[in-house]
Amino acid sequence: MSRHGDAELRAGKAPSQRQLRVGEELRHALAEILRRADFRDPDLQDLNVTVSEVRISPDLKNATAFVMPLGGGHPEQIKALNRVSAYLRSQVAKAMRLQHVPRLSFQVDVSFDYAQRIDQLLHRPDVQRDLDHADGDHDDGGADAEDGADAERHDGP
Repeated sequence: MSRHGDAELRAGKAPSQRQLRVGEELRHALAEILRRADFRDPDLQDLNVTVSEVRISPDLKNATAFVMPLGGGHPEQIKALNRVSAYLRSQVAKAMRLQHVPRLSFQVDVSFDYAQRIDQLLHRPDVQRDLDHADGDHDDGGADAEDGADAERHDGP
């Protein structure tokens, strides 16, 4: 099978170990480059973001960095990061030893918002009631089984 066919099979599947390893190395390199903040762009002068994840394509030619602006959202900073992605790519090339440095794109990381929304849903009174009810049914069955097991252990010779 050709390399292109293999890449097509990987589309929609879990990332390979190589993708994960290169993505994590890219994340560290980008975090260091963004921490230094050597930018001429006025939108990036007070840049303060965290790079939470870098997802890389199966062919390692494209990478999407998920960033979260600290201290509130600033969408113009994400647009500015995409504008200077060629410069950032050159900085990554200096920081990492890769045969081909992937094209970079930046997106706002919404996973924190998603996790907060799920947390809010789990703490709603009606959901708590259902969770407590489900736990109560399970614990009663488990307690009876434990009492029986203890009785067997104590009844033995």
